[in-house]
Amino acid sequence: MTNSDTDLIFSSKKSQIKDFAFDEQVVEVFPDMISRSVPGYNTIINTIGNLSHQYAQANTNIYDLGCSLGAATIAMKKSIVQKNCSIIGIDNSSAMVERCKMHVNAFKGVSNVEIREGNILETEINNASMVVLNFTLQFIEPEVRQSLIQKIYDGLQPGGILVLSEKLEAADDVCNELLIDLHHDFKRANGYSELEIAQKRTALENVMRPDSLDVHLSRLKDSGFNHVNQWFQCFNFMSLVAIK
Repeated sequence: MTNSDTDLIFSSKKSQIKDFAFDEQVVEVFPDMISRSVPGYNTIINTIGNLSHQYAQANTNIYDLGCSLGAATIAMKKSIVQKNCSIIGIDNSSAMVERCKMHVNAFKGVSNVEIREGNILETEINNASMVVLNFTLQFIEPEVRQSLIQKIYDGLQPGGILVLSEKLEAADDVCNELLIDLHHDFKRANGYSELEIAQKRTALENVMRPDSLDVHLSRLKDSGFNHVNQWFQCFNFMSLVAIK
């Protein structure tokens, strides 16, 4: 990885730390940022591909909500074998969408792929057999998260699956601090300095608001999902599946 691809956004001391945004600066270093910041990210992406191979139904839509640079979309494009599946990736960052289209077009698959710039809260979910929310819900206003999950449930076909990956906030304060400390150790081991860790944490405070696992489970059950299981967790990062 060249220096221009390395995440150095918070490496120098800033007089004022702005709220984190998925802008052009972040787009340029996003693969490096995500791999050094989210434990198990590649495992989650690979599993999304495996799940799409199993759960994508012919003649249905597959949604990647908050698709960023298209890692999950690409994993599904490479894995889906069912006929007439359409993968729809949506992100509200124009910089992400522009780059995502380039990434997705570089990979072959039998499914049609459409990448759109848009607000996932305003996106209709229709005739879906799979929906992915990969570290997206935590950036949505908490008061509208239930309605988004309900919309996804309503738009899924019977047997359809939602993959939800999120950073967690432990209900127990002592355990929560432990998980945060372990995550920071992970970032240190991947070359981030104390300054970078502290400044990025400040930048994310107002834009990323994680829920507890119990809140996620209750929200999914309240929306109608009867089959819910957490399949992955490393420190305070987890992924679960919910099947209609």
